[in-house]
Amino acid sequence: MSTVAEWMEGYMPTRTRVAVGGDESAPRTRPKNRKAQIAAVAAEAFSERGYHAVGIDDIASAVGVSGPALYRHFPNKYALFVHAVESLSQALLDATDAARCERDDPRQQLQAVMVAVIGVTLENRRRGGLYRWEGRYLEKTDRENLRLEVLALRQRIADPLSTVRPELDRAHLGLVTSAVLSVIGSVTAHRSALPPKQIEAFLLSICWSVIDIELPQIGSSTATKGVKVTKQIPGLVRTSKREVLLHEAVLLFYERGYHEVSIEEIGAAAGITASSVYRYFPSKADLLAAAFHRASDRLNVTLGSALAESETPLQAVRTLAEMYVAVFFAQSELLAVYFAEIGNLPDDARAELRKIQRLNIEEWAHLCVEARPELTVVQARFLVHAALGLVFDVGRVVGFSEAERVSALLCATLLG
Repeated sequence: MSTVAEWMEGYMPTRTRVAVGGDESAPRTRPKNRKAQIAAVAAEAFSERGYHAVGIDDIASAVGVSGPALYRHFPNKYALFVHAVESLSQALLDATDAARCERDDPRQQLQAVMVAVIGVTLENRRRGGLYRWEGRYLEKTDRENLRLEVLALRQRIADPLSTVRPELDRAHLGLVTSAVLSVIGSVTAHRSALPPKQIEAFLLSICWSVIDIELPQIGSSTATKGVKVTKQIPGLVRTSKREVLLHEAVLLFYERGYHEVSIEEIGAAAGITASSVYRYFPSKADLLAAAFHRASDRLNVTLGSALAESETPLQAVRTLAEMYVAVFFAQSELLAVYFAEIGNLPDDARAELRKIQRLNIEEWAHLCVEARPELTVVQARFLVHAALGLVFDVGRVVGFSEAERVSALLCATLLG
């Protein structure tokens, strides 16, 4: 496996003579480590555009080589994908393995491990989506290998954390560990800019807020109970065929990924033929776009409701956190598709919906600045991305339950 140093290795030119115009010659440079260069470009493309949307020719063109030249290093696109994922996970394990031996004090050891994870994450910021979304396209053996590596990384956080917070039970420890890694990984989901040292310090402050929080007991909140009831009661049967199609499509996209689902399968799940699906949606992409607009509407309504029910910015942030978690957990499949599949939308729809997403982030960020005047808007954006990512990442760990605890983590992320 390659280390992060190999990943990030720049051009190391050697001089090669190439004949030009008869006897004349001109120097040409060639990268010393072409394989590492290809891996880095591929990882970035897979992360930003998705595994299925990226072709070998796209990667070869970005590197400046031909397709056959690329195949000399990797036999196929999947092998390149696996290499990209494994390189990133190995870089994280290498960095944290070294960091955890640097300190005897558990709190300092935990700090050192988090700094190591942040460093590798920032170095690979444009490639982090490989973990959050694209790992589902790994084959069974490779997916299991990734799972074990992620567990090992989690343990690097959990070991010192269990000493720093010895009163935490196993479930609570897992929850906080997931939250810490989610906060750090959130920088891969956006391009807000700060100097690296400022990002490191800011992420560490968020992580310590999450680590030091006293989480409420499970089941004490009406919000939590409400989410559980929503999950257990099947509700009334949908009568609109369009709504049935949209609902079944979202479930399939969530379970298997957009590219792994066909119109025929969506129609069958809705109880109609594939040809009948087109009476309601012109294409599978239109189904995905409709899901995005539905999710966006849910989030906008949540924000509006939180503002309407609050008298101060601080109260609004806390109300919004509770409402957002309740909405997300009640419709986790829809919101997961909203965050995971935007790269699969057509260009025009993707541009429109990214604009909507950015506006939503800005609303949250400005609300945070009103609640915490010491923040800049840019810092608030980092907070908001960390908070929204945390809800999804921790939600998956707890099966989209324990809404009150996740709300508390969300508040700690936003308010410190």
